[in-house]
Amino acid sequence: MCKIIGIDISKETFDVGFINDSKWCHFVFENTEKGFRKLLKEVDLTDWIVMEASGPYYLQLALFFYKKQINVSVLNPLIIRRYSQTRLYRAKTDKKDAQTIAEYGAQYDLKKWKPETKSIIEIKQLYTALELIQKEINQSKRQLEAFTSAGVLSKDLATTLKSIIKFLKAKSTKLEQQIEVKAEQFYKSTLERLKSIPGIGTKTAIMLTVITNDFEKFENHKQLIAYVGFSPRLYQSGTSVRGKGHICKMGKSQIRKLMYLCSWSAKRCNPDCVKMYNRLNEKGKPERVIKIALANKLLKQAFSIVKNQTYYSEKFIDKACF
Repeated sequence: MCKIIGIDISKETFDVGFINDSKWCHFVFENTEKGFRKLLKEVDLTDWIVMEASGPYYLQLALFFYKKQINVSVLNPLIIRRYSQTRLYRAKTDKKDAQTIAEYGAQYDLKKWKPETKSIIEIKQLYTALELIQKEINQSKRQLEAFTSAGVLSKDLATTLKSIIKFLKAKSTKLEQQIEVKAEQFYKSTLERLKSIPGIGTKTAIMLTVITNDFEKFENHKQLIAYVGFSPRLYQSGTSVRGKGHICKMGKSQIRKLMYLCSWSAKRCNPDCVKMYNRLNEKGKPERVIKIALANKLLKQAFSIVKNQTYYSEKFIDKACF
């Protein structure tokens, strides 16, 4: 019988928990290849390795067992947190977390993890660096504005802050160019298909390609919409509680912002979105609600076009997806 091996991983070590002969076994290994090989001695080909996506720390371990053709499942940490809450667990230790992950894996269907391509990982790293630089630019601008408003800003400090902002902007532009060049190099056909959709530009096309691992990460458009964070979230109970519906913002904020911006132009140039906008506007729906609906429509179109390896066509979209 296969074992479900739960792993709670950190930067230096990882805790392992699984049931063997009706007893819980617990090990602690170094988060190095030496530690991976020690764990391998306890694993059979039919076993499942289950872990959380804990920052970058899980990746090398997951890759090690993936290459050994061992079943690997990588879970969103929020899933385990919610599962632990439903079980009313109060203890919070690495040992207990490993056991909790193993328990979850034994009760639910697990999906095999597949590593992202090297090019996707590199583009994601560029995006992370770009986001950090943009935050530094905004912080420097706010600092300059605050000092200027105080009325006691020396010329030397003002020159230094402006120089820093100029330098960071140049680095930001360079990173954006690197992202675009690398994306065009590896995913040119996907980007061309996405950009054929009225309303979707280069930045959005690249971001969609990256977060979906070239659209291999999801089986249907609903999973993509949920991942981005545009799924509706209802709030009601019984006959008395009737709260307003909201979108579930548990997805990726960067792509959500881009898709929301795309909906502004899509309501004018995308035939399907124009029809939807007019229909919802006539019903008196708020502008924000309509634009979220348009963003969902764009995600559906993107998913359908890439999966069907075609280009945007009003007839195709009407026939194939909706």
